[in-house]
Amino acid sequence: MKKLEVRNVVKIYGSNPDKAIALLQKNPEIGNDEIRKKTKQVVGIRDVSFSVDSGESFVIMGLSGSGKSTLLRCINQLIKPTAGEILLDGEDLTKLNDKQLIEIRRKKMGMVFQRFALLPNRTVLENVAYGLEIQNINRQERAEKAKKALEMVGLKGWEDYYPHNLSGGMQQRVGIARALATDPDLLLMDEPFSALDPLIRHEMQEELLELQKKLHKTIIFVTHDLDEAIKIGDKIALMKDARIVQIGEPEEILLSPANDYVARFVENVDRSKALTASAVMVKPRTVIFPKDGPRTALRSMEKNGISSLFVTDRDGHLLGYIRAEDVAEIANQGDRQLERVIQKDMPVAHPDTLLADLLEVLAYTKVPVAVVDEDNKLVGTLVRGSVIAGLAGKKEESHELYSEDSLS
Repeated sequence: MKKLEVRNVVKIYGSNPDKAIALLQKNPEIGNDEIRKKTKQVVGIRDVSFSVDSGESFVIMGLSGSGKSTLLRCINQLIKPTAGEILLDGEDLTKLNDKQLIEIRRKKMGMVFQRFALLPNRTVLENVAYGLEIQNINRQERAEKAKKALEMVGLKGWEDYYPHNLSGGMQQRVGIARALATDPDLLLMDEPFSALDPLIRHEMQEELLELQKKLHKTIIFVTHDLDEAIKIGDKIALMKDARIVQIGEPEEILLSPANDYVARFVENVDRSKALTASAVMVKPRTVIFPKDGPRTALRSMEKNGISSLFVTDRDGHLLGYIRAEDVAEIANQGDRQLERVIQKDMPVAHPDTLLADLLEVLAYTKVPVAVVDEDNKLVGTLVRGSVIAGLAGKKEESHELYSEDSLS
């Protein structure tokens, strides 16, 4: 279900924005600098459209000046778009009056800022309860909700301290707790971890992911860091010069960049921390047990130039793997069944397992890694060729290309 829809949003700064919009409509490819020279107007966002599903983490990223923070502020209407629509649960926020917007922000939106924005003269508990206070919720109820939010971010026991008693990471936890205390439908996060030391930043990213597993909030997360975007985002919108140049899942952006700019942007990212097994797995070579016997298995291995095969039942459930030398031995003995040579000790991964978590296994395993779904059905296999190609930024070309067997 679509929680948020942004449709053709434009933001022009200046006293005569219609002149700039007329130029954009006449020539969609005109540069922002040329618009500024001809009209004295500044382009903040140009023709931005995207949608976010309920429970999705959507990352807006780009370099400084790309328009990402302006876009976020248009979403919560702190900045009024010059044109376009912004729909939250089907309601166009651009058409609401100030009173209606205040109500939406109080009840449906939570905001986490880069610089914490905590009230120094209030305790941690009072800071977290602030959004509930302006909703006129009674003291006891807001204290209970604030305590619950603090516990969610790991700050139980810090309720009576003041912001200056806390580290930067802890202060940002308070900011997140404050946003969560009102139980918002939409959580807006504007570079929330960029002011933190790298180690603390990494910890906060992990904590946000854990929170999202429990809460399933719809999150709009702004960052200039590609590694952070890949880690946090279910989808990423990459911005340049006030417009979106590509939207996609992390794997799509890494493996299929839309243009040279995106390709240069992603060329130095650690792909192992973004790509999953499903992105680089290839079609497995299998035999069906008990229908197929040793001779069938050996013929399949010879045809495909490999020395092992996965074994599944009729429904595709993984039973194990067989090796050529073992199969040849029982074939010579006249055995017609594969059962006694099926090995069970193969490495297994799931489609969403990150390659970073599999590199050590791939380095030392003597058999391909089986990729199975939640029902233990074999859906693919990881061999070194396909993994290396994925890490090098190349899309999987064909299953035949990677039919070599890692047993050799």
